[in-house]
Amino acid sequence: MKDIKAVTETGWNLDNSYAGLPETFFTRLTPNPVSSPKLIILNYPLAESLGLDAQRLESNDSTAVFAGNKIPEGAMPLAQAYAGHQFGHFTMLGDGRALLLGEQITSRGERVDIQLKGSGRTPYSRGGDGRAALGPMLREYIISEAMYALGIPTTRSLAVVTTGETIIRETELLGAILTRVAASHIRVGTFQYASAWGTTRELCDLADYTLQRHFPVADGDEKPYLFLLREVIKRQAELIAKWQLVGFIHGVMNTDNMTISGETIDYGPCAFMDTYDPGTVFSSIDIHGRYAYGNQPDIAAWNLGRFAETLLPLLHENEEQAVEIAQNAVSDFSELYHRKWLSGMRAKLGIFNEEPGDESLIEDLLSMMQKYKGDYTNTFRALTFDKIEDTPMFSTAEFTQWHKQWQERLGREQEQKTSWQQLMKNSNPAVIPRNHRVEEALEAAVKHGDFSVMEGLLDTLSNPYAYSPEQADYCTPPQLTNQPYQTFCGT
Repeated sequence: MKDIKAVTETGWNLDNSYAGLPETFFTRLTPNPVSSPKLIILNYPLAESLGLDAQRLESNDSTAVFAGNKIPEGAMPLAQAYAGHQFGHFTMLGDGRALLLGEQITSRGERVDIQLKGSGRTPYSRGGDGRAALGPMLREYIISEAMYALGIPTTRSLAVVTTGETIIRETELLGAILTRVAASHIRVGTFQYASAWGTTRELCDLADYTLQRHFPVADGDEKPYLFLLREVIKRQAELIAKWQLVGFIHGVMNTDNMTISGETIDYGPCAFMDTYDPGTVFSSIDIHGRYAYGNQPDIAAWNLGRFAETLLPLLHENEEQAVEIAQNAVSDFSELYHRKWLSGMRAKLGIFNEEPGDESLIEDLLSMMQKYKGDYTNTFRALTFDKIEDTPMFSTAEFTQWHKQWQERLGREQEQKTSWQQLMKNSNPAVIPRNHRVEEALEAAVKHGDFSVMEGLLDTLSNPYAYSPEQADYCTPPQLTNQPYQTFCGT
């Protein structure tokens, strides 16, 4: 992979290493132009970190780039092919409404994908129009930036433009395109595609490229493909633990939505849990709860099993031995995840060291939260500041006993109260993108053209651990209703 030397005035410094893979993995395309693009929101801090001139990105020429009407110098647009298990069913997929413009090389030498989402039809569109609506693109912008601020690996959003055109779903909607930034868009589904429709040589090319791009420390390793498998497992264990610790529910954990880099990707029917319940599902299409909050670790393990299957020809020439190697590696996921989750939960309770009874202490709290319908985020927020009178759970005999045990546990810590309270503040966000707040922002933007509500929400979410007075209004859970909150895939 080479570093581009010619940098445009705007700061584009694009390379196209993915295009060096066999062409079975992609189709070169020119974006479909739109009639009247308009810049809606631009991520200034992200732009600067990418080495882009934010002021120039506000120009009509840059808006044309974000809309797919103009190709930046050095770009080589392509749609990526991949497959995936969608709700357990394997199918051929691909970028049906997205194009990879190229890879931006930052001043720090980092390489990130620049992708247009909603840019029009591709050979992988499967009858779709390849377009996206403004609401779902703004949702991805809000949630992905909130995840970044929470310290969770994620793709990010550089810009959203409207197209000046309407798209047809259940009704007519305003079209939009999101510019997404990712460490890469290589997915478990990319490897599944190579395994199902490529040659072993092409699978090897993909694996070698992935190692070079994301795991270069594997150079010289005697078993590089086993190293690849183990590293992906480690990253996913850490990622899913971080999801669980903040109450994030992805909503559609298909294998094509699991990145090899370990970033969260595709914010369709995602949402954050208010009342603690492991069975929480928001997605309208997840009618059986396959991707419920409490199932996410098991689904991640299942997806990693599918990834391991694709690597079998590279793990060992003997199929039985390859299967055994893969099974041993994937079996490590549960322990790796559990260790990360338990460490994170200890931190949420201000616990620095380890004792055998810690897990029971944690599980007892979660059980009470479920029984008494405690708000997940606000319960830990109340514990952080010892304001334990804020929900009905805190007036029960069960909680009184639990609180005594927790205080005794903290009393056995070597650190002072100021230290464990700071640990709790650093581990328990004061604010999350509450579902009703996100909907409020989207409604104002989409229906009324008022983006001030979204801007206020984004500003609040940009520092979720600040515990500032300005964040107080954003901490309130939604009003109780008989209608459960439901999300929809962002098509």
